[in-house]
Amino acid sequence: MIYFCTFAKKKENLRAYNYLHFIHHSFFMSTHTTLARIPDSSLPRIVIVGGGFGGLQLAKSLHNVAAQVVLLDKINYHTFQPLLYQVATSGLESSSIVAPFRKLFGSQKNFYFRLAEVQQVHPEKNELTTSIGAIRYDYLIIATGATTNYYGMADIEKYAVPMKSLNDAILLRNHILESFEAALQVESHEKTNSYMDFVVVGGGPTGVEVAGALSELRSHVFPQDYKELDLFHMDIHLIEASPRLLNGMSDEAGNNALKYLKQMGVEVKLNTGVKSYDGETVTLSTGETIKAKTLVWGAGVKGSPLNGLKTESIVRGNRIKVDEYNKVAGHDNIFAVGDVACMQTAETPNGHPMVAQPAMQQGVNLANNLKKMIRKETNLRPFKYFDMGGMATVGRNKAVADIFGFKFGGFMAWAVWLFVHLMSLVGFKNRFFVFINWLSSYFSYDKSNRLIIKK
Repeated sequence: MIYFCTFAKKKENLRAYNYLHFIHHSFFMSTHTTLARIPDSSLPRIVIVGGGFGGLQLAKSLHNVAAQVVLLDKINYHTFQPLLYQVATSGLESSSIVAPFRKLFGSQKNFYFRLAEVQQVHPEKNELTTSIGAIRYDYLIIATGATTNYYGMADIEKYAVPMKSLNDAILLRNHILESFEAALQVESHEKTNSYMDFVVVGGGPTGVEVAGALSELRSHVFPQDYKELDLFHMDIHLIEASPRLLNGMSDEAGNNALKYLKQMGVEVKLNTGVKSYDGETVTLSTGETIKAKTLVWGAGVKGSPLNGLKTESIVRGNRIKVDEYNKVAGHDNIFAVGDVACMQTAETPNGHPMVAQPAMQQGVNLANNLKKMIRKETNLRPFKYFDMGGMATVGRNKAVADIFGFKFGGFMAWAVWLFVHLMSLVGFKNRFFVFINWLSSYFSYDKSNRLIIKK
């Protein structure tokens, strides 16, 4: 179920949201005692919690296994998260980056999907408590991904806009457009500027891409849409606590991203953290303050494990400790893949990067091992991550890439970024519409999806 709602200072639920939530809750309660109505079978049941990159790849790779494959998720679609920022900045329609699970797995005979929120795992009973009832499992795979990490700062959590879900992206798009509409209605020059100023926190790919996309809106779109406003006063600040941008990539990539952003008029502050935000004023670790109605938080994530696991299973970053076979510490038939899994080795003392590639590779490897376990084979294959590199786009003809040891930037990196992300989208239809959207935007300098979704 997709909840459309607009951004409010206190993030209050809207009437439309409440109505849909009531229907959703009523459906769950009406089926609570039905044990999810998944047919009993003599085949082993593999339950996957979460349909992100890891869970999706795992379910796909189990298409021919002699088992029931059950996918549980609280939404009924997979989201291509690397392009969320384009939904947030009016570049793409939300439907272009999602794919319904039932459509993806319509031809997979051993697959069952249930719209449900998992509340707790009971390892001693091989059972999950969910919003639609109890569900048993023979093998449980936790692929619940990550959630935004506010590092205990309640004011940031209250007023900032995160960028982890489709709903977050729609909220941010609404808020950006509503801020400019509001800027037209105030007489105070200071208030007008605060509506037009943006603070993006976090110098990783999300922060860099959001800041770059906002700069392009300022240069090519808003001057046409908001002729009454002086866009010279629209300031975009990117705040990063470390000495450079894109810490997961090479120094060259970080330096190039910094250069491109400065060329685009983004004010980048390195070695600077955010101390507080009250919805009006951002206070930085340097003591400086910035008046802005919008703070986009992309400064960190943390794992989203299930309740009921043993205490020793949860490690740094709220992630689940797994061995080289993705088996959860202290449990025999429970596994974890993707962002929520922390595989600590000599090469990866903090676990693998919380990005798509490790999750997808773990999903494929675990699927192969599950097939062997079902056949009672013991020659399981330990997971070995193949790092293909990283990429980030800053704007038109500007991107950085570290791929297979090659480091490059500019137009070539931008073209590679476009191709890789286009081909990584799920479904031909999504690829086609995204390609047409990008092609149109490139020649017209337009962002066509400037919609405020009202209640």
